[in-house]
Amino acid sequence: MPALLFIAVAYLIGSLSFAVIVSRAMRLPDPRQYGSGNPGATNVLRTGRKTAAALTLLGDALKGWVVVVLARMLAPQFGLAEDIVLLCALAVFIGHLFPLFFRFQGGKGVATALGVLVGLNPWLGLACLATWLAVAGIFRISSLAALAAAALAPVYAGLLMGWGSTAITVLVISLLLVYRHKSNLIKLMSGQEARIGTRK
Repeated sequence: MPALLFIAVAYLIGSLSFAVIVSRAMRLPDPRQYGSGNPGATNVLRTGRKTAAALTLLGDALKGWVVVVLARMLAPQFGLAEDIVLLCALAVFIGHLFPLFFRFQGGKGVATALGVLVGLNPWLGLACLATWLAVAGIFRISSLAALAAAALAPVYAGLLMGWGSTAITVLVISLLLVYRHKSNLIKLMSGQEARIGTRK
């Protein structure tokens, strides 16, 4: 029962879509109704409100990090194995993709995935962030940077933490992230993907 409670709480925390929450608080349009339709920091940035985009990015990343850190801290007190941390990591990420509070219309998971990875291992998170920044800096395309980081994340996890359950969990997160970017893949192949900071 404690394990199911941990997973359920992780999912509910993941369901807090900060793109929608911040936009409502700052009286901005619903990010699901303009641009790419994705409730994420990149789409919020299309409003021209950098503060809103930054708060969205921070909130979505923090919820992933907080869930992993809290699960790791509290699991021993409830007699739960270390694997519960990995299950909570997956739950908070899935909550972001399919949020209960917002009709299951979630974001693509880049910021939340980063928060989860930093929580699992700071070096893992930094390696993925460095990959994202490098690709984004060169090509100015957020989705391409996210896909590159997702592709390398399981490799980084394996090299840093061994090729066990953590690497498998990171692989599942990466596959889900790539799946959520399927429309971006089509646009990338046709040369129609928007660049960072572009308003639609």
